[in-house]
Amino acid sequence: MAAVTGSSPAAQAGTITLGGDLTVNRMGYGAMRITGPGIWGPPADRAGAVATLRRAVELGVNFIDTADTYGPDVSEELIAEALHPYPAGLVIASKAGWTRPGPMLWAHNASPAHLEKALEGTLRRLRLERIEVFQLHVPDPAVSFDASMETLARLREQGKIRHVGLSNVTLEHVERARKIVPIVSVQNRYSFSDREWDYLVDHCEAHGIAFLPWGPMAQGKKANEVVEKIAADRGVSTAVVSLAWLLRRSRVILPIPGTASIPHLEENVGAAAFRLSDAEFAELKAVKPKPFWLRG
Repeated sequence: MAAVTGSSPAAQAGTITLGGDLTVNRMGYGAMRITGPGIWGPPADRAGAVATLRRAVELGVNFIDTADTYGPDVSEELIAEALHPYPAGLVIASKAGWTRPGPMLWAHNASPAHLEKALEGTLRRLRLERIEVFQLHVPDPAVSFDASMETLARLREQGKIRHVGLSNVTLEHVERARKIVPIVSVQNRYSFSDREWDYLVDHCEAHGIAFLPWGPMAQGKKANEVVEKIAADRGVSTAVVSLAWLLRRSRVILPIPGTASIPHLEENVGAAAFRLSDAEFAELKAVKPKPFWLRG
């Protein structure tokens, strides 16, 4: 499989460099939704999931985000099935820190022993000797956060992880982690309609840390009416407007919209070339959405 080029659709939003040595197009892909219902088990259409992953790379996506708990294991296995041997420049990021008792059920485990075992499983499923970005999926309230990060730092020193990232964290977590190991990315829930982590986006921008918004279209909730108006006026979907807003919101934002549908994938990646006008961006900037937990 050939390396992606700078003229690809995913490259139209420009690039971002993680950790000083990993440059990727600023439109990624989240591989959670290629699993079965409830993020559990294999997809109903395995061939379709494989085709979607391959199409993402054809469109120039060279940053794919996954986790050992997506399936569990299924997402990582599908990525390897679809894309190994990997094209030059493709960065796969995975995560560990949860376990899965069942469909839509998640349980904490960020103990050093679990993180080490999880990384070994990820490397085996992805057919890698080293993963480019490995993220703590979520801090574990029953485990010392510093102990979790010290484990990832040690695995990095052993050459099994190139760069370390964080997910579902606070500013305090980011600053504590950075005292232990360099942090190249933060992945929190964030969208135009859900800006609880605005200040963390700003902090990441100030320190050159990539921000990976999950739920970039507000988790399926109804789009804001201003987003709907701009989408109707420009003849595009609200998803395109929402992704374009994220790309303009901060130069460190690297969206990772997920889908198991090739048409939706193509629409999402196409947002990399969509530009909001200054007037549209100002109109969106003036909107103050209700907090996430207050919306229906």
